[in-house]
Amino acid sequence: MIPHRTPALLAAALFLSQTGAIPMAEAADPAPSFTFTSIDGGTYDTAQWRGKPVLVVNTASMCGYTPQYTDLQALSDHYGDKAVVLAVPSDDFNQELSSDAEVKEFCELNYSLTLPMTTIAHVAKGSVDPFYAWVKDSQGFVPGWNFNKVLIGPDGNFVKGWGSNAKPMGAVKDAMDALLAGKS
Repeated sequence: MIPHRTPALLAAALFLSQTGAIPMAEAADPAPSFTFTSIDGGTYDTAQWRGKPVLVVNTASMCGYTPQYTDLQALSDHYGDKAVVLAVPSDDFNQELSSDAEVKEFCELNYSLTLPMTTIAHVAKGSVDPFYAWVKDSQGFVPGWNFNKVLIGPDGNFVKGWGSNAKPMGAVKDAMDALLAGKS
């Protein structure tokens, strides 16, 4: 049985919270969503991927790290519809082919890529893509080279960023596994 004084205590707490004497929990800002233009036509909207981890990787076809495409595709295949691996080709470091069509053909022929890929975008220089501008403004993370990785959690918020040396099937996979297991 609830004591008869409980309504009075609740009323007092409400009054104090409205006067600022007791801080009320503020609602968290919703995570932003971003739209990318697909190299295949159409768009990708990160809001459609809520509920799953999203790994965003700035890529380049003529880079020494380009063989990481093999592991990025393996990661995408491993998770299937539980997570997303998104490749964002960029020529910010002067190592990308000159057109979206060339990038798409190169990736299909050399790496059999089926993971989502965007059109060529700026990630660190010039008119930076809004996603990368958000990562820079909110986290201070700016790709310093090709194949930097940004992990977005199922809630749409930044989780972690890695440089080019981070192996997709190593620490990156471990972080994605932790998110899927609810341990992060």
